[in-house]
Amino acid sequence: MKTRITEIFGIKYPIVQGGLAYLAYAELAAAVSNAGGLGQITAMTLGTAEKLREEIRKVRTMTNKPFGVNFAIGQHGRPYEELLEVAIEEKVPAISVTGGNPKPIFERLQGKDIRTLVLVAGVRQAQKAEELGADAVMAVGQEGGGHLGRDDIGTMVLIPRVVESVSIPVLASGGIGDGRGLLAALALGAEGIEMGTRFIATQECIHASEAYKQAILTSKETDTVIIKRTLGAPGRVLKTPHALNIVAREQEGATYEDLKDMISGKANREYIYNGNEEAGYGWAGQVIGLIHSIPTVQELFDEIISQAEEGRKRLEMIFGAKVHR
Repeated sequence: MKTRITEIFGIKYPIVQGGLAYLAYAELAAAVSNAGGLGQITAMTLGTAEKLREEIRKVRTMTNKPFGVNFAIGQHGRPYEELLEVAIEEKVPAISVTGGNPKPIFERLQGKDIRTLVLVAGVRQAQKAEELGADAVMAVGQEGGGHLGRDDIGTMVLIPRVVESVSIPVLASGGIGDGRGLLAALALGAEGIEMGTRFIATQECIHASEAYKQAILTSKETDTVIIKRTLGAPGRVLKTPHALNIVAREQEGATYEDLKDMISGKANREYIYNGNEEAGYGWAGQVIGLIHSIPTVQELFDEIISQAEEGRKRLEMIFGAKVHR
């Protein structure tokens, strides 16, 4: 496959792994990069700058392919300046920014040989990212897992809107987990895809609990819920008792101070590490309805590319003529 995404980031397939707080470590990132995509490690949930340095160096012992570091800078995020300096010092190939204003990061990266990605949920955000100098944007529709936009725009509408509004390449995200999603994204004008939930249910996502992975496998597309909507930071999670309790508290008018322990990283880890659905939550998108296995990352890539190729051949039959790649 050849798109501007593969050329800019030096990868074989235009498939990017999401940042995945508390889960995106060297093992997963290296496996994605080795399979031909762009793997990423999470920066903000690693704890310290030195831990990030260790993880970056660990990735490099496991792959010689490009990889990225994700900076999730949300409303109440911790300072990231030291972590960013480490990423710059280690000359990481790519940095992605999600959840906040990327301008300070882009100002610091000016003149550095580091490729950049920004997660957006609307046209204006995408245009702003382009103005700041982003190499590409990842546009996430409301089907996605984790933090989303506030306007509830679905992937099918969002992707072509963003594509027609910027000149830089667009990655489609939200509701994508297989070759059909990849082919659809390309048809909508995107030049690749970003997946988060699908990569949790892989063998190399070693930090995710078995309970979390099994919940992704056995849940339907209707088994997610949006939390933190009243706080202005909506995010999609599995429908656990704890998540439903958060929603109930929001409906009662709870403030951020009331909810901060319930929506904390500690509560997130309680579920994704320990499987405690009464006291924790786990991010997941509606794509869980399409996930039925826990393959290796390489097996997943093989399946995605094979399925996309089958879909391309089907389109050739429908159109009665060759559809060029």
